[in-house]
Amino acid sequence: MTAPTEASAPDAGLLEHEALVGPGPPRTRLGRPARRPARWAWAAVLGGAVAWSVLAAGVGRRELVNSGGWASLRRFFEAAVAPELSRTFLEVTWDATLTTVAYAVVGTLASLVLGMVGAVLASQVWWGRRRRSPGWLAARAGLGAPRAVHEAVWGLLLVNVLGLDPLVGVLAIALPYGAVTAKVFSELLDETDPAAYDAVRGAGAGRLAALAYSLGPQALPDMVSYAFYRFECSIRAATILGLIGAGGLGFQLALSFQSLRYGEIWTLLYALVAVGALAEAWSRAVRRRTSAARARPAAPGRKLRRDRVLVASVAGAAALGAAGVVHLGLRPWNLWAPRARRLAADLVGQALPPRLDAQALAEVGRLTLETLQMAVLAIALAGAAAAVVALLAGGRGPAAWATRLVLLVCRAVPPPIWALLVLFVLFPGPLPGAVALAVYNFGILGRLMSEVVEGLDPRPVAALRQLGARAPAAFLYGAVPLALPRLAAYAVYRWEVTIRETVVVGLVGAGGLGRLLTDQLAAFDYRGVSLTLVALFVVTVAADLAGAALRRALR
Repeated sequence: MTAPTEASAPDAGLLEHEALVGPGPPRTRLGRPARRPARWAWAAVLGGAVAWSVLAAGVGRRELVNSGGWASLRRFFEAAVAPELSRTFLEVTWDATLTTVAYAVVGTLASLVLGMVGAVLASQVWWGRRRRSPGWLAARAGLGAPRAVHEAVWGLLLVNVLGLDPLVGVLAIALPYGAVTAKVFSELLDETDPAAYDAVRGAGAGRLAALAYSLGPQALPDMVSYAFYRFECSIRAATILGLIGAGGLGFQLALSFQSLRYGEIWTLLYALVAVGALAEAWSRAVRRRTSAARARPAAPGRKLRRDRVLVASVAGAAALGAAGVVHLGLRPWNLWAPRARRLAADLVGQALPPRLDAQALAEVGRLTLETLQMAVLAIALAGAAAAVVALLAGGRGPAAWATRLVLLVCRAVPPPIWALLVLFVLFPGPLPGAVALAVYNFGILGRLMSEVVEGLDPRPVAALRQLGARAPAAFLYGAVPLALPRLAAYAVYRWEVTIRETVVVGLVGAGGLGRLLTDQLAAFDYRGVSLTLVALFVVTVAADLAGAALRRALR
């Protein structure tokens, strides 16, 4: 993958991909002015945003802790050593696990189909590499709307059209993930050396054939790697959808939380962590194999086909997809059934135009700020903690393995579950939502940052040690300056993603636009729902633009 030009600087999607399969060649910035003033300006802005978020959360200004909840939280953790292991409940857990995995596999495969189609239309190569061509801008804008709406919101909307059909869970994963995948895949196509494409086009081939036979094979290893990472994310998405009625581990967790059956909760959590660990191990193995294919860009497609592990992984994913369709009992034709079309038309008719009265706008504006504050506070907490433990997780020995296990548990359990736990001891509002999102993002950022630490060039630290510097000072001056820009870039990227994730903690009462959306759906206020979705879209786009500007300042 070649270095992006300034006009096509990588955004959150490509940054996410580089976090998993490794960055491309180092970017050179010859003859450019120093960015130190811009970095200091951004540091001041971020510091002010964190202070603003802390004050808005009520820290030091009102009672936040529910002292009566500590006993419940203690009983919950005591049950970790005594999970429910009766045969009946283990059978329930097994069936719920299969349902969650089926949703994740089928949803991922559907998102890949949508992503491949969208990637072609959203790539600059398809539009003749014309800067900001109308077709390219329209395709990118079309991908923005599905991406801005969280999969849980898609599920809540689709259930009004399809009822409790399992297609709801599959489509709720496929639509937003398909848009994200299309964005990443299109960037991979655009960053691939175009010489082969130009040669095939010069020989008289059409655009689609040229893409399929020239750029496609070169980008295929990275695409396969990203697809398996997306499967990891789909496991968590399927669990969240279960919390709103789609079945699986999330649904069983919601039932057990309602009755405070802590032993059952831990059994389900252990199953969820085990599934997440297996998915992550599979994904990591695939990424290692595709990294070898990236090392030989002359014929990456051939290397991919010859690798038995990769071939078996792709075949296994296809087999799991077929089994998932059977297990869920999917009937795709229900999508175009007369009843579904009628209900979809009714839903659109009730949602448009959005509610624009002064009271609704004021409420949405207030909760939009609360959503931003929640995301800022969550990433500030998660980033600080992850930067500290990255040093442990990136090392070797028992402490490193224990740290990695903690990070795995934190990211395997989705944010709504953490929010339900935090609400034991914190009163509802933005703070419990921020803490829940912080725990979840701590697991993700800890993993990414530890991989950065592992991949650092050891020579600067070794040189300082030879000059007589102590180990802490050598690391501080020799390693931290190299790692800091990328660590900060990952934190910025996760902030952009967390804007969307604030919705799911709001669904369980943790504040923000998610809580408002839940109330509007319960009251069948679809005009209000459309206004809230517009606000989410606007704040997501604004976060993307701010994040892109901040990452440019960090490079």
